[in-house]
Amino acid sequence: MFSPGTMVEKGISARGPIVCCISAFIATLSLAHGDLSYSFPEEMEALSAIGNIGKDLGVDLRTLSSRKARIDIEDSRRRYCDLNLSTGDLIVAERIDREILCDKKPSCVATVDLVLENPLELHRVSLHIQDVNDNSPHFKKNLIEMEISESAERGSRFSIEQAHDADIGQNAVKTYNLQKNSNFIISVEGNNVELVLENKLDREKQSEMNLLLTALDGGSPQMSGTVVIHVTVLDANDNSPVFSQAVYKASLPENSPPDTIVIKVSATDADEGVNGDVTYNVGHISNDDTKVFKIDPKIGTVKLSGETDFEENNFYEMKVQAKDGLGLTSYAKVLIDITDVNDNAPVINLKSLSNPVAENVSPGTEVGIINVQDRDSEKNGLVHCSIQQNVPFKLVPSIKNYYSLVTTGQLDRELVSDYNITISAIDEGSPPLSSSISVHLTVADINDNPPVFEEQSYSAYVSENNKAGSTLCSVSARDPDWRQNGTVIYSLLPSEVNGASVSSFVSVNGDTGVIHAVRSFDYEHLRSFQVHVMARDNGSPPLSSNVSVSVFISDVNDNSPQILYPAPEGNSFMTELVPKAALRGSVVSKVIAVDADSGQNAWLSYHIVKSTDPELFTIGLHSGEIRTQRDVSESDSMKQNLIVAVKDNGQPPLSATCSMYLLISDNLAEVPELKDISFDDKNSKLTSYLIIALVSVSTFFLTFIIIVLGVRFFRRRKPRLLFDGAVAIPGAYLPPNYADVDGTGTLRSTYNYDAYLTTGSRTSDFKFVSSYNDNTLPADQTLRKSPSDFVDELHDSFDPLEVGSF
Repeated sequence: MFSPGTMVEKGISARGPIVCCISAFIATLSLAHGDLSYSFPEEMEALSAIGNIGKDLGVDLRTLSSRKARIDIEDSRRRYCDLNLSTGDLIVAERIDREILCDKKPSCVATVDLVLENPLELHRVSLHIQDVNDNSPHFKKNLIEMEISESAERGSRFSIEQAHDADIGQNAVKTYNLQKNSNFIISVEGNNVELVLENKLDREKQSEMNLLLTALDGGSPQMSGTVVIHVTVLDANDNSPVFSQAVYKASLPENSPPDTIVIKVSATDADEGVNGDVTYNVGHISNDDTKVFKIDPKIGTVKLSGETDFEENNFYEMKVQAKDGLGLTSYAKVLIDITDVNDNAPVINLKSLSNPVAENVSPGTEVGIINVQDRDSEKNGLVHCSIQQNVPFKLVPSIKNYYSLVTTGQLDRELVSDYNITISAIDEGSPPLSSSISVHLTVADINDNPPVFEEQSYSAYVSENNKAGSTLCSVSARDPDWRQNGTVIYSLLPSEVNGASVSSFVSVNGDTGVIHAVRSFDYEHLRSFQVHVMARDNGSPPLSSNVSVSVFISDVNDNSPQILYPAPEGNSFMTELVPKAALRGSVVSKVIAVDADSGQNAWLSYHIVKSTDPELFTIGLHSGEIRTQRDVSESDSMKQNLIVAVKDNGQPPLSATCSMYLLISDNLAEVPELKDISFDDKNSKLTSYLIIALVSVSTFFLTFIIIVLGVRFFRRRKPRLLFDGAVAIPGAYLPPNYADVDGTGTLRSTYNYDAYLTTGSRTSDFKFVSSYNDNTLPADQTLRKSPSDFVDELHDSFDPLEVGSF
């Protein structure tokens, strides 16, 4: 703020100590209320410093810049000053002409606002513009015509239109000098300038004369203006026009239409004839004002000829001249007040806007500053500002006509990414005027949403023997955040499957979420496993979520049936004895096979593809039991060879074959071929085994006869299975994964029988496997006869002499 000394340095004249003291007092008074006040002369050059706001407020330059300090002026068409943020100086922005700005007002004060943001702070800055002597006095006309009668008495006074000087105070018109002559002197009393007749005129001596009148102001340097008064001496006209009142006052609403009558002036002249005819004329006013008003020269009616604007000029002052026919004149003052009309809608200015605004800002955060102006006055200039839509923002009245745009709730970019906020302003005029602006506000994304999978869990199904790299399934997660915050990357969480890392089984595409098999799967070793996939976004910090993926491996028919009994050729030589007295339907042997597959791929069927006598033996389709189709006769060949094929139910089916050797005999000794079998030092052991076998067969035969007799005796009792017991299967024929087949494997026999082993199997180990239900398929589709049917048949046709070793 200027000190008195500073104001003198800025160009205020030496007579300014009094003015400086007054200005300093005003500045001190304003600062007491938190405002600033500066006094400076008009017509300063652009960019000249008025004062240093930073020092006066005690704010450093960095703070001024960071808080976006600026000068706001209500009238956007004029910009008197600006703020230099690099120096903190308040500088002149454009030429300031006090006469244009304030006309004849004794005090010329322009107010601007100093605005600082974050937080919003407003300082009223008063600019006291001091007058400089930059205007010369001038008269309305260069020549004043006066007609004065020679009968005019000494001391007669004749009014002259005063000179006009746009400056005020000491710089305005102060004195008048009249060129020395023998008839007239000049008299100045207040605002009245009169030509005083000092010596009587004599038209006959001098009918005309020219007088030079000079007006001087009080400025330094002094300036002047001149006018020539042409006096025509007339015969006697001794009465001047007289107005009905010295001052006329009128009130006119702004924007009144042209030709609106403002006021009527009236003057009378006591003379008669031409000397009493009065005409009216507008005295000295500015060039702009001459376009606004006009006067009827005959009747004195003042009318509106141009436009009036209260906001531009709310007061007019003019002088009206009344002149009689012989040139005597008089003047009256006309004062016109322009009243305000609500003709200006509010103007909304967006001063500051934080855009975009982060979605995680807390409610009550200031995001913008709004300034509302209405050029009208009083009630017409009172403005109310509001937001019409249902948006999470509101306007908070701040300082003067400033509003803060603040948030009222939590923002969520995923729900609403941007807002078009309509701000409306309405004044209290009648009728009220309003305006509105639309503010577009974008919500900036914050990484506040983790990826969310489309499903709670996923299941993938793949057939075994798949190719490495084949696609298992695809997982998908969505993140509603924007750009990198919403970019999802997939990865596997570390885990183990059968003791190995899950990454050695599957992989996931980090961009697409497609899960691929790393290796080929084997259903017989791994039927299902579970992996966990993590979806992570690229935010900072990143957010993630997990989902489980269950991989189910389905069986493929990739295992041929494995025949456990009889043993494959080359491992041992196995022969079954069939009693010569075997009847139709007798079980003579059984083919035992398993399949490592599951389901229908492990459903086995048995077929005789070749036999010595096709009509003698048949095999159970699903049981593998070899039965006689008819009674054994003496004509049948002793050696019967069967080739049995075992097929599974897969698509395509796989199969295996075996050879079954049957001997129709009641005694191994009857078989000549066996006598010739020699295995070096092992023959002695074979004889012992044969003796043991014969004893066993005989014992079993006697036991069988006792059981059959018992069944026949208790005929009405529930039939029981004749051959229910353990099946002797060499342990070497069982693969490791078939070691325990109780109720779980494919060994399906409800019968037992004796296996007669040759010398090739005498050192074999045995594993006794307990029997279990044979029905892997429905019973009506797998077994043609139930065990009870065979009991009944045997019971009806039993002959002890025909029973063999079963």
